Amino acid sequence: MTLAEDNRPERGGDDLLAAEYVLGVLSADERQIASRRIDAETGFARLVDGWEVDLSPLAAAYPDIEPPASVKAAVDRRLFASTAAVATQAQSRGLWSSLAFWRGLATAAVAALAIYIAVPYLNPPVAQPQPRLVASLAADGSDVKYLAVYDAAHHEVGLSHVSGERAAGKDFELWMIEGKNPPVSMGVIPAGATAHIVVSPAAQQKLAQGAVLAVSLEPAGGSPTGQPTGPVVAAGDLKSI
Repeated sequence: MTLAEDNRPERGGDDLLAAEYVLGVLSADERQIASRRIDAETGFARLVDGWEVDLSPLAAAYPDIEPPASVKAAVDRRLFASTAAVATQAQSRGLWSSLAFWRGLATAAVAALAIYIAVPYLNPPVAQPQPRLVASLAADGSDVKYLAVYDAAHHEVGLSHVSGERAAGKDFELWMIEGKNPPVSMGVIPAGATAHIVVSPAAQQKLAQGAVLAVSLEPAGGSPTGQPTGPVVAAGDLKSI
């Protein structure tokens, strides 16, 4: 049936309301009223169905066209302007303004730092054993005797004076002898039952390899030439213990 063939006598009242409902030109309030009447009134519902049949051929002449994306965006701006603005602002801030994110990041950083600090104590690296060498220093025709211990961990030679006295105005000086190289002074031995002489970095490796220690009798304050000037009163090889 076409509009020209429609012979319904009445084109006002409920019939017009039904047509406007199908066309979608009613206001929101009027559309709600019409929807309720469709559910409650069989006669009015029949009018709406009739208009849907009558008006459906109008759409057949027009192919389906997908509206451009700008239409949807424009509708969203009009309907949800405030919500979209808030969402856009939140997205622009993103993680940078998220308190929960920064709190979580701070917590993770503290936990990582705690683990970084604690792991060496929970799983300490296995310490490499440091060599400890000992030498008995003595010489024929001399009553001077020392017991020397090289402690590589503390980089020092500990000396225990066993016997023998230094002459007045004289000092005992400790020397390191490596192979055929000239003796290297390790310092004047302080008077007393025990003494500790710090080993220079250059001498540490040589001592660890088993050098010879020797004691010479020198002028007060040590050798003035950098080489032994007096007799060697005690000597001995460093050996592992």
